Amino acid sequence: MNIGLPKEIKKDEYRVTLVPGAVETLTSAGHKVFMEKGAGLGAGLPDREYENAGAAMCRGADEVWRRSEMIVKVKEPLPPEIARMREGQVIFGY
Repeated sequence: MNIGLPKEIKKDEYRVTLVPGAVETLTSAGHKVFMEKGAGLGAGLPDREYENAGAAMCRGADEVWRRSEMIVKVKEPLPPEIARMREGQVIFGY
């Protein structure tokens, strides 16, 4: 499965849904993880840790949403994200 990890856009939200260890678990199981550059920085997790865990870095949210069958988020999707959703795409949010 292609799993997308976009940067959270809600005001004052700095968490990230997956830590590098979770990305490594998913990629080791054969999944692909597409991550927006800088998505983990607010939580103190640099892109290189995610790249080392197997994530493919994307320049922006549009690319993450386009390439992913499932999107994982901390918060509910906001209007700019809702506009990126497509039929059949799974949204997993806390």
